[in-house]
Amino acid sequence: MKPLLLLVEDEPALARGLADNFRDEGYDVRLVTRGDEAVDAVRDHRPQVMVLDILLPGRSGLDVLQDLRSAGDRLPILMLTAKGDVVDRVVGLEMGADDYLPKPFAVRELLARVRALLRRAEDKAGPSEITIRGVRFDFRSLTATGRRGRLDLTPHDIFVLKVLAERRGEVIPRIDIVEEVCGLDSEATLRTVDNHVVALRRAIGDDPRRPRWLLTVKGAGYRLAREDEA
Repeated sequence: MKPLLLLVEDEPALARGLADNFRDEGYDVRLVTRGDEAVDAVRDHRPQVMVLDILLPGRSGLDVLQDLRSAGDRLPILMLTAKGDVVDRVVGLEMGADDYLPKPFAVRELLARVRALLRRAEDKAGPSEITIRGVRFDFRSLTATGRRGRLDLTPHDIFVLKVLAERRGEVIPRIDIVEEVCGLDSEATLRTVDNHVVALRRAIGDDPRRPRWLLTVKGAGYRLAREDEA
């Protein structure tokens, strides 16, 4: 059975193009062009994943997201944001969006991110949070809190840990982490993943020369140690 995708986008040309691309990728697509019709569409069609623009007529994408999450709906949602609207991205993630992508974007990156959302939903469900050495990582809001308050980590830093936590104990190649976190068409490199791991190790006080939690597997990738190993 084809995965059902709900696309909520009001720009006609973009909506048609995205719908066609998703159908070519094997999705069954339902298109909604107004924010005030989105929640009903979710209830009527029960999609496996949702691509939701923020700027919509009738009701904003953030309002739609809030309605769904307040009702306890954990539908995987990728938000489309205007370029440079960092505030909207952060608010969306804090409200429970699973991912975001700023416009303009490469279609291949959008397709890759939606595939990643579906994989995570199917593997489900990874932990919504994890605590390592007194630092609590919240994977819904992509924030980290230590004993002295919120830590200065980026959403992508925490997203890297989320990917590792969902397959805890397994070695995950760096290229897989790049695809999950940034998308195939992003400018991120394997070195970018290394930098995220450095930031995470610093946050939890993991010795980079002899790490106990975020383990480097030479020539293969990274692994989050199981609790009984560390």
